[in-house]
Amino acid sequence: MNSEPKPGQWLESKDFEHIVRLTPLVSIDLIVRSPDARVLVGRRKNAPAKDVYFVAGGRITKNETLAEAFKRLTQVELGREEKIENAQFRGVYEHIYPDNRMGKDGFGTHYVVLAYEFTLSLDGSALPTEQHGDYEWMTVEQLKAYFPRS
Repeated sequence: MNSEPKPGQWLESKDFEHIVRLTPLVSIDLIVRSPDARVLVGRRKNAPAKDVYFVAGGRITKNETLAEAFKRLTQVELGREEKIENAQFRGVYEHIYPDNRMGKDGFGTHYVVLAYEFTLSLDGSALPTEQHGDYEWMTVEQLKAYFPRS
C-alpha cells in the first residue's frame, strides 16, 4: 500500500517525472530585496532554466502548508529560516519551460508560482550553492519578471 508523502518529503523520481509531464507544479518564489531595494538573483544550476539568473524559491510539497514551505525554502535557498508573515504576497505567476529537471525529451515544466517579497541583509558569498551560483543583487530595471514597466 502506498502512503502519502510527509510535508517536505520529495517524491520518487518516477512519480515526479509523471507529475511534471502531466500537471503544473506549485511553487514559491522568494523576491528578496536588499535594504537599498535591489533584488537577489542567482544563476540556476539545474534545468529548467539552467544558467539563467532567477530568484530563489522552490516547489511546495504534498501536505506542506504555505507557511511550512516558506520556512523550508528560505532555509534551503537562503541559509536562514524566515516566516511567511514577514513577507508581502506579490501575486500568482506562471513559468513555462520547454525542458525538465530529468532531461527527458517530449515534455517541459509548468510552474504556478506564488511570489512573496521581503527585505533582508544577506552576504551573497555566504548563500547556499546547491540550486544557484553566481549570486547578484540586481536593480528592478535589470529584471523583467515581477515588476511592471512604467
